[in-house]
Amino acid sequence: MSNSSNSSNSILQQIAEELINGEEERVAELTKAAIGQAIPAKKILEEGLIAGMNVIGARFKQQEIFLPEVLLSAKAMSAGVEEIRPLLASESSVTAGKVILGTVQGDLHDIGKNLVSIMLKGAGLEIIDLGKDVSAAKFVEVAKKENASVIGMSALLTTTMPVMSEVVTLLREQGLSDKIKTVVGGAPLTREWAQEIGASAYSADAGSAVEMVKELTRN
Repeated sequence: MSNSSNSSNSILQQIAEELINGEEERVAELTKAAIGQAIPAKKILEEGLIAGMNVIGARFKQQEIFLPEVLLSAKAMSAGVEEIRPLLASESSVTAGKVILGTVQGDLHDIGKNLVSIMLKGAGLEIIDLGKDVSAAKFVEVAKKENASVIGMSALLTTTMPVMSEVVTLLREQGLSDKIKTVVGGAPLTREWAQEIGASAYSADAGSAVEMVKELTRN
């Protein structure tokens, strides 16, 4: 029993290490091998892929690595997630939550938003990415239609930040604030500003955005 347990721990550790190194093909190969060892998809996701991505998130936060490395690892994670996606769907009777993502109207910067999208998918959430230049009305309309629990908004320009406030106001006016939570992020934002507009959460970087969204979808 312990040998089998050690073997599964070893392959999950290898998946995490190769993901940290941004080795997309190796992560896919090892994930297939882990499936072949009958390791549950959820365990592969949490103890292999997410464990590796958590290290990347922490290093990025500490500025030990930079965006190119993060994107390589995120791509490797996506390759692993693709291998286990069908198994995850059959193992899980409930989805971890549905999230609407987008860069707000007037803003065309989407690198941070794309990174958050990849990491959230890796964490098992269903993501509907509206892309960039998204209006407040569109965020709310799609969230209602898709029965989403969280709207995540990104902005890099101070001039576009008020769109986030519009989304929060629209949700409040339509009596949806309790049902649909809002997470805001981007270089010019501050926690104080997010609180001021009534957003549910503020994220300073991709790693903490994932934690915030996971927390909100649990509630």
